Amino acid sequence: MTPTPSMSRPRRVLLTGAAGHIGTTLREHLRGHYDLLRLSDLPAALAGLPPAAAGEELYPADLTDPAALRGATQGMDAVIHLGGIPDEDTYPVIRAVNMDGTANLLEAARLCGVRRVAFASSIHAVGYAPREPIGMDAPVRPDSFYGVSKVFGEALGRMYVDRYGLEFVAVRICSFLERPREARNLATWLSPRDAAQLFRRAIDAPGVTYLTVAGISANTRRWMNPDGWDVLGYEPEDNAEEYAAEVEHLISPLQSNAARFQGGIFTEPDYRGRAGDGS
Repeated sequence: MTPTPSMSRPRRVLLTGAAGHIGTTLREHLRGHYDLLRLSDLPAALAGLPPAAAGEELYPADLTDPAALRGATQGMDAVIHLGGIPDEDTYPVIRAVNMDGTANLLEAARLCGVRRVAFASSIHAVGYAPREPIGMDAPVRPDSFYGVSKVFGEALGRMYVDRYGLEFVAVRICSFLERPREARNLATWLSPRDAAQLFRRAIDAPGVTYLTVAGISANTRRWMNPDGWDVLGYEPEDNAEEYAAEVEHLISPLQSNAARFQGGIFTEPDYRGRAGDGS
């Protein structure tokens, strides 16, 4: 089924990865904006969430289960796709969940007539870019298997736009935190309220076919240009500079990759994330 373009705000929205750190934050901010906010994650993860409030629905679904995802996307106008492994891992794990899982989600969206998908991409799609301003058209330079999975998701979204008419917005999340924790975050911070605004506008803004935007707040020292923010109507309210005195001395060793490249610790050759136990 080919989505039907619409200028109206979506009424029914699926949020994958709803039990994660970003997902639980978006849930609080998005509640009441839509007729239905369907919250999806692994069954065990959803079991730990508060019960569904008015206008909410809990819908367990594994990204590796295409049939379950078709059920989750049925009747939805838009999807905010946060689900997946949120760190580096082995290639087989990243492939199965982040890559094949995103493929399953986009195919379910197509089959169910979803109009738009907002995809949680990452700074790690360009993690080996130097620490200087870059646009959204800069060459991808993934710093990990995790970063590769985000490049894959962006490319797959492009294909679904061109082949099937889906609308797709990739948000390259940098550092989603309550407040900056280190000097790097003075460039990369994305505050909770700005994240909520950005993802809401990513599914609400009319006239979008395919777009990639930086997922950051209005940081004075940002490395990513605000390309496309005007298209979405995104106007961030927070600036990491307010915390500069607290964190600007917290830096990586000057000769390290983490100090040279945008992806931070992910760019170190021995960084293995969740696979660091030797698996």
